[in-house]
Amino acid sequence: MVRTGDRWLEVTENSLDVEAAYRFTLSPEAGAVDLFVGTVRNRCEKRPVASMEYHGYAGMAERVLQDIVHRAAERWPIRKVAVLHRLGHLQQTEASVVIAVSAPHRAEAFESCRFILEELKKDLPVWKKEHFSDGSKSWKNLP
Repeated sequence: MVRTGDRWLEVTENSLDVEAAYRFTLSPEAGAVDLFVGTVRNRCEKRPVASMEYHGYAGMAERVLQDIVHRAAERWPIRKVAVLHRLGHLQQTEASVVIAVSAPHRAEAFESCRFILEELKKDLPVWKKEHFSDGSKSWKNLP
């Protein structure tokens, strides 16, 4: 876990606390907080999904998150940011990723949050295994 005055980056097997991420990003200098919560859905590619597993090395993933957030902070005036990603076996509706970004204005908060999400999906060394309702499994995001 990387936690400083303005950054909270964590890859964990614990449940993600959306409210804590939101509270962390509150800042008197920020007029907006954008909050994204990714959850396990019940379908993927028209197939029923029972659950999802996320695998990765937390230390390496947190270093990648640091780089992603650094690049976002170079483009937008981010005040505070929390990026939390879950590892392990998750059931439908459980949060797999939480991103909260505060910035002076809403456009900056929206854009930086979206950037962090898209870069995370592209670069984060975390892989997922979908467990389908028929008992079959499928890996996604493999390098």
